[in-house]
Amino acid sequence: MSISVPSSSSAALFNPSLQGPRWKLSARSMPHLVTKVKASYPRLRASAGNSPSVQTDAISEFDAVSTFSEIVPDTVIFDDFERFPPTAATVSSSFLLGISSLPDTKFKKAIDTALVDGECYTLEDSNARLSCFYNKALVHVGAELAKLVPGRVSTEVDARLAYDTHGIIRKVHELLKLYSEVEVSPERLLFKIPSTWQGLEASRVLESEGIQTHLTFVYSFSQAAAAAQAGASVIQIFVGRLRDWARNHSGDPEIEAALKRGEDPGSALVTKAYNYIHKYGHKSKLMASAIRNKQDVLSLLGVDYIIAPLKILNSLKESVTPPDTKYSFMRRLSPSSAAAYDFNKEELVKWDQLTFASAMGPAAEELLGAGLEGYMNQTKRVEELFGKIWPPPNV
Repeated sequence: MSISVPSSSSAALFNPSLQGPRWKLSARSMPHLVTKVKASYPRLRASAGNSPSVQTDAISEFDAVSTFSEIVPDTVIFDDFERFPPTAATVSSSFLLGISSLPDTKFKKAIDTALVDGECYTLEDSNARLSCFYNKALVHVGAELAKLVPGRVSTEVDARLAYDTHGIIRKVHELLKLYSEVEVSPERLLFKIPSTWQGLEASRVLESEGIQTHLTFVYSFSQAAAAAQAGASVIQIFVGRLRDWARNHSGDPEIEAALKRGEDPGSALVTKAYNYIHKYGHKSKLMASAIRNKQDVLSLLGVDYIIAPLKILNSLKESVTPPDTKYSFMRRLSPSSAAAYDFNKEELVKWDQLTFASAMGPAAEELLGAGLEGYMNQTKRVEELFGKIWPPPNV
């Protein structure tokens, strides 16, 4: 299977634009890139109430839903890049693992360049040397991605620092300095930080310095609201993972309240977070990920970004709605619906570490812990791999 990464130009995180040359490589599997897809716009018509609708005239469902939210492919393994051209990217430990096993490519060469870095080579402590190589590899690969996509490149921050505010800030400053050395401007960058309390505090400080942050592993309203209060640029909620947890567990008040209302817990959290952000004027953009089916997409129309698997996107793209069916798509999330949403006083607190921790239920605690463990294991695997292949051949 092959992947192509087209290049275009954009001023926003996910913004379709002119496409440039493609770069190709082959791989069995690759980690995620955050990408935006170019959409055509269907004919609008009026609708009763505050939710606009779109009447499709023999257009695809994909084009229809793309008028409400940025629809984002959840993989870089594409058979048809004309349909889903990527315009922004994420570089992570899992991405490094994937490309390290590939033959010569721009990304592989970027890793080799990191492994011969003179600054890292002089470090006597092996752990410090491997950490240096890891940072350089992230940045060199991120710089190559920045050449290929017009939007921002999100760089994963070492999950082993998830409970160390100062450690996260130092790491981001290190990465930012390395990006500066390879001439990638801060405006092109996001830094992906786990949504622990310490991660949120780091995000607050970094955003105050003009450094854009992407908070991930959000599974509760307290995390989402505190992230918005911290000024995070992007907040990522995993819809399907919350649903999966609810199917096999009980005892989480937030999830049980959603189920009692007849709502999907993941979609309910996205809706509540969206309403909070828009009702109270926070700058954060909201990203819904771990999308499991087409209904998830339809129920979240209006959220800033929806990350969906290629299978769902192909289904939307291939589903054409003829005019005589009078099928329409409704915006589920909007600033007007957010303004009408009622929050209780416990939800409108100024979040601190104590209220944050006490409001996180078992679902958020377990899912956050599992996500951190996965990230930490991947980072260790990358460092172990670098230890085995360093120095590279011909060095």
